[in-house]
Amino acid sequence: MSKAIRIHANGGPEVMKWEDIPTPDPGPNEALIKQEAVGLNYIDVYFRTGLYKAPSMPLIIGQEGAGVVTAIGSGVTDVAVGDRVAYAGSLGGYATHRVIPADRLVKLPDAIAFNTGAAMMLQGMTAQYLLRRTYHVNPGDPIVVHAAAGGVGLILCQWAKHLGATVIGVVSSEEKAELARAHGAHHTVVGYSSLVADVKKITGGAMVPVVYDSIGKDTFMASLDCLAPLGMMVCYGNASGPVPPVDIGILAAKGSLFLTRPSLATYTAKVADLRKVSADLFDVVASGAVKIQVNQTYPLKDAAAAHIALEARKTTGSTVLVP
Repeated sequence: MSKAIRIHANGGPEVMKWEDIPTPDPGPNEALIKQEAVGLNYIDVYFRTGLYKAPSMPLIIGQEGAGVVTAIGSGVTDVAVGDRVAYAGSLGGYATHRVIPADRLVKLPDAIAFNTGAAMMLQGMTAQYLLRRTYHVNPGDPIVVHAAAGGVGLILCQWAKHLGATVIGVVSSEEKAELARAHGAHHTVVGYSSLVADVKKITGGAMVPVVYDSIGKDTFMASLDCLAPLGMMVCYGNASGPVPPVDIGILAAKGSLFLTRPSLATYTAKVADLRKVSADLFDVVASGAVKIQVNQTYPLKDAAAAHIALEARKTTGSTVLVP
């Protein structure tokens, strides 16, 4: 038997139950992992509340983890029993053991600990595609990063600084501003009521070519107004709720802006892309240019407490759940 956090209906943190489940067997092209660490991400909240629709109930949420392969199904050539592996993007993470398509796994370098691996895959690969593909950040680019002291935010700040960008980090408190600055943000803005004016001042009126916005509803219009003509609005999360329907005419009025709502699933759908994105992430972490901050650790059985802290914006960096 294994243990897992399962939800039987959408709702608050209290709907997550610590239950016994049969240890699954890997099918063709699948691998069974004994999980050593599970990553916590805001997308877990979206599935728990029902903002993102569950494929079925009861549901095991969680999309990121690291562990050891303990069994493989027929046709598996990507990994072998005993391999240290990590993954992101496959539901079923809040469990002591799980099966996963083997081609969704990447081998975790020995130099990277399980906790770090579990904390970095979804957030780190998200940062990679945002900075290198959605908008290709170049040296000298000023960029706006919302939730700059969060898991993705701290990685974005460090990686963007490494690429030579000027990072404007938006945070919710002075304490978080200090953390963002310590991880590469050249400028910080607390709150977003004066964000547009602050960005205008920082950039000498030029504004920015890209805004990375994971907040959603509360910051959408301010983010648009931070963009230079032909700028890219990257709305990659909904921490304050989904953005309401918008008249796309405002994109023309505000400077022929681009708007995208990307997802890691699309950017890593092809196995070759998954391997390229993860290899780039492992390289930048191994080089020391990006340090993964695991600032909170909870037992997996206490996942509800972790969700409460995350939703209250009381976490910084990454949070790991330990089975």
